[in-house]
Amino acid sequence: MVGTETTEQGNCSAFQARVPLPHCCEKRPVIVDLLPGAPYNQQTKNCCKGGVLTSMSQDPSKSASTFQMNVGGVVNYTGFAMPVNFSLGVPGYTCGDPFEVPPSRFSTDKGRSMDTSS
Repeated sequence: MVGTETTEQGNCSAFQARVPLPHCCEKRPVIVDLLPGAPYNQQTKNCCKGGVLTSMSQDPSKSASTFQMNVGGVVNYTGFAMPVNFSLGVPGYTCGDPFEVPPSRFSTDKGRSMDTSS
């Protein structure tokens, strides 16, 4: 996950042979926003507000927060279901539906060629 972290890792004993271990193995993880000043490689656009959001009427630019979640270890992608039922646990705020995005492309040799993360 990028731009956020979970409060508990949970029981990841089923993944002991996998390095690194999953970020979280809970069925219903509690996900919290990172604090301002988080390392750049852990940030996404609109993250890292320490969980403090303003209302749309106060400051629309500070009323949303985003994070990225990668769901890995899927053996049968056709049977994969996108995570659902995100909740902030605070009255008056809602989460948008998650959506799939194309894999990130990045330079592997100072711009001479591109690679794709999966």
